[in-house]
This record gives sequence, structure tokens and C-alpha cells, in this order.
Amino acid sequence: MSSTPVPFKERSDLLDFLLEISTVTSETLDLDRVLASIAESIRRVIPFELFAILLLNEKRQDLRIRYAVGHREEVIRNLSIPLGQGITGAAAAHRQPILSGDVRSDPRYLKTVDAVQTEMAVPMIARNKLVGVIDVQSTRPRAYSEYDRSLLELIASRVAVTIENARLYRRVERQNRMFRTLASISQEFSSILELDQLLSQLAALVRRLINYDAFSILLLDPGEKVLRHRFSSRYDQRREIDNIPMGKGITGAAAEARQAIRVRDTAADPRYIASHPDIRSEVAVPLIVQDRLVGVMDLESERIGFFTDDHLLMLSLLAPQVASSVENARLYEELAARERRMEEDLRAARELQSVLLPREAPEIEGLEIAVRLRPAREISGDIYDFFEHVEHGASHMVAAFGDVSGKGAAAALYGALVGGLLRMLGPRRRDPSLLLDGLNDALLERKVDARYVTLLILVWHPHSGEFTMANAGAFTPMIRRRGEILKVRVEGVPLGLLEAPEYEQARFQSQPGDLLVLYSDGITDHLNPDGEDYGRRRLAEVVREAGDQSAEAVADAILADVDRFGADAPAFDDQTLVVIRVR
Repeated sequence: MSSTPVPFKERSDLLDFLLEISTVTSETLDLDRVLASIAESIRRVIPFELFAILLLNEKRQDLRIRYAVGHREEVIRNLSIPLGQGITGAAAAHRQPILSGDVRSDPRYLKTVDAVQTEMAVPMIARNKLVGVIDVQSTRPRAYSEYDRSLLELIASRVAVTIENARLYRRVERQNRMFRTLASISQEFSSILELDQLLSQLAALVRRLINYDAFSILLLDPGEKVLRHRFSSRYDQRREIDNIPMGKGITGAAAEARQAIRVRDTAADPRYIASHPDIRSEVAVPLIVQDRLVGVMDLESERIGFFTDDHLLMLSLLAPQVASSVENARLYEELAARERRMEEDLRAARELQSVLLPREAPEIEGLEIAVRLRPAREISGDIYDFFEHVEHGASHMVAAFGDVSGKGAAAALYGALVGGLLRMLGPRRRDPSLLLDGLNDALLERKVDARYVTLLILVWHPHSGEFTMANAGAFTPMIRRRGEILKVRVEGVPLGLLEAPEYEQARFQSQPGDLLVLYSDGITDHLNPDGEDYGRRRLAEVVREAGDQSAEAVADAILADVDRFGADAPAFDDQTLVVIRVR
């Protein structure tokens, strides 16, 4: 390799060479390809053993190697030259080329290779803005001439704009990729409602954009005024960290100021709370929803000055989506916890109701009784009960059957109230109408808005085979005798609505084999897929065809027919049956 290249013979040859450089470097906006083309073109006219293109970081005001030939990998990776330091730093600071023919006697020289004797550094300036420096080094003393310096200066002036355009393109492309990733992250977040899963997914997605060493999400506890670590990881491993008071540490400061904080060197920042001895830089971004602080997203790195403007922009754009998703997940978590508590309460209520409502019919002289209850929810608002009334030595069976307005726990609690009043008042009043009067008065004393109960009272007199009944807005029993449905009418106002209503009373003389069916509206109102209700007529057909089957068999046949009609669709209302056959 000649240390003194042959000058271009004609000015036109030089112009052709510079035009070639401009053409080659303008063929692409890929920065790596542009820099490789520049290095190859320079090698053709200026010999070197070491070559580097260093680009300026405007924020840090230092030069870092972006493309190199001959330099060791650790030098390329770690070398940072402040403006004014070394030959390259001086060329950049003064925006003038520097040719040092004997670096061993030049105090500005930064030694990277012992054998180097000559160095030439030429700044690249585009639109009056420093872009970087082209640096060539040789192991020969005085390897470069003023001609080489002028030629490299011409080359630098031609490629500076191309390099700057390629850097701008690279930044725009990186931002576009960032926005696409943010859009993808937003889509993924919207479908995750489990908080731990959301935060774990967030950590993985952010790592696709920023190669952090530690990641944390801290959520605000407004009562205690502390940031509680909800999720923390280091090198993809979960870790536990203490909670941080508001205003303390970098995360606490970001939360209190409601502004992102980036720390280039944690060792030089007194606010830093050491979580690991290797951490050297940190960025903390507050998570805010509708002007309300939710928490802080915190990233850490083992490298000084690792987090860039682009990182800060990306995290700031991502933070509102993260805050909204975290808040939704927290609300979902709270609702799920409430639902679990409600389910536990409902299970307990159902167990209690199973004690209050008899699951098996009592043994009654002269009667065969079957009971069926299918709540639409965990617990039922339907009421039924049996108790004995003794008068003048004669025993009578009293049956109560009704329905509380509404559904669920509130209806069941009101039903429990009615059941308790029934047990208290029933043994004192033989006549059904008098019992309904007493119940109505008691419920009005305990008035609950929008609550009432429909109730049928049926008294069985075993010695005479007679039924006495009074009705407060419930369905009258469906009575079958020898294949026909008898019509018995008895009406009244539901309990708990009006003061001093009059309840009529009816008597019915039974015959052996008679079948009485007491049913709730959950039976007749049950819908099929076409929206048609089961209805009283279809129920009457099943009862009419019951023949001499047992009360148990009739109850099962009715429910089976209801299920066939509804195509096994779930019931929207409680379904209760009491089937009585006269022996």
C-alpha cells in the first residue's frame, strides 16, 4: 500500500470521483450501507490501517463510533469522545480538519493502538450543523499529505448531508416502528383484564422496544400515600421490592411532580434509592387517568445514559394506555373480589334457605305431597311452608305457597321475613283469611319499598276431607278430578301493599284421587327459543294426563315437560311446585 497516492491527473477525474461518491451514497437511506460505501470509496484514494466514522450525540455532546475498520470491538462499543478531547474531538469542536503526522508527540492523541503514528480527522458538516467526524489512522509516520487532507475534506462535505438524511430516515423509521408497536400493544392490552397477566405482558412488550435491565410498575395507595410495587422484574425474573413513599426516590419524585424523570447517572443523583448495585441509569414515567395518578412505570439500566429521547417519547406515549389498562384491570379485580364475596354470601344464604324451606313434604294424614324448587339464581324468592294447627283436639294441616316480588337475595330475605311471620301467626289463626289479614298488618308495620308478596293459604281438614283456602294475589291451585280440571276461584290483593284489604275464603270438598297442583309463575312464564311462554294450558294438559301417578311422579313429569319446551334453556325465574294427591 503506497503512503502517497497519485493525485488525480485531471480536475475532471476528481469531479468524477466526487460525483461517484455522491451517487453511491445517495442510492440508499440505510445508514449502515451509506457508511460502508463511504469507507470503501475513501480506501480507494487514501490508505489506512484504522478507519472510523464517529457521529455526534447532540444531547451528550460526545462522539461515538458508528462505523469502523480495524478497531477492536470493545473500542467500538465503549469509546465516547467529548467535544474538544483528542484529535477527533478537537476537529469536531473547531469544525476544522486536523492532520497529525506524529501522534506520539501530539498530546491530543487518544491511544487505541500502539502502532499508530499518523492520524487525520475531518469534521462532517451539513446545513451548518456538525454531523460527525471521519477519522483515518496509519502505522506509518507522516502517512498523509495536505493533498490527502483536502481530498478527505471534499469527501466529508459531500457525504455529510447523506449521512444526516440517513440518520433522520432511520429515526423516522424507528419512530414509525415504535408507533406500530404501540398500536399493537394497545390492542393487546384492551383484551387483558387480569392485572398480573397485564403487567407481565406489558414488561415483555416494552422490552421489545427498550432493552432495559429492570422494570417495575408501582401503584398508588392514596390512603397511605405510598407507591406499592405491584410488579417488578430483573433480567426477566420477578423480584420483590419495598414500597416507596410519595416524593422519595426517582419514582416517588416522578409521581409527586406528575412528570417523567430521566436520570443519566444514578450514582450522581441523590434521589436514587439503590435497588441493585449495577444499576446506573433510570427513567420513571407517571401513570395518570383523567388527571388522577394511578402509579408509576419505572425502567432501569446498567449503562450510564442508556435511556434516550426516543425512549422517553415512547414511554410517555405508552403511559396513558398503560394507566387506563391498569385502572380497568384493577376495577375488574375489585369487581371479581366483590363477586367472590357475593357468591360466598349467596352460598351461605342458600344453605340457610335450605333449612328454612322444607325440602321434603311432611307426612300428612290423607294426603301425598311432593315438593320441587329450582331457583333461577343461588337463592329463591318463592315461599312455601307446612305447619300444623290444633283446635279443640283436632289437627289441621296449613300449607302456604307464594312468591315475593323481585328475584335474588333481596327477595329471599323478604321471603324469610314472611316465613317467620307465618310461623308466628299461623298457629293462632285457623281461618286462612284471618291469617292473611294478620300477615298484611305485620308487613305494613315493616314496610319495605317496592316489596310485596303473593300468597295462597290452604287448610286441610283430614276428618272431613275438606280444603279451605284464601288468596292474596297468588295463582289458585290447579285441581284435577278424574281427568278434568276443576275451576275454583278465590282472589285477593298481595300482602304488604294496602291497609285492611278484605280476603275472601273458599271451601272445596275433595274426593279420593283428586290432584292439586300449586305452581309459581316461573313454570308458566318459562320461554322456549321462539319466545313463547309455557303457559297454564300446557301445564293443564300434563296435569290432565297424570292419571293415578304419585305426587312425586307428577311433579317430575311437569318439570321434564317444562325443560323439553324450553330446549333446556336456563330459567329466568324461580320454578316451584307443590303437588298434593288426596288418598
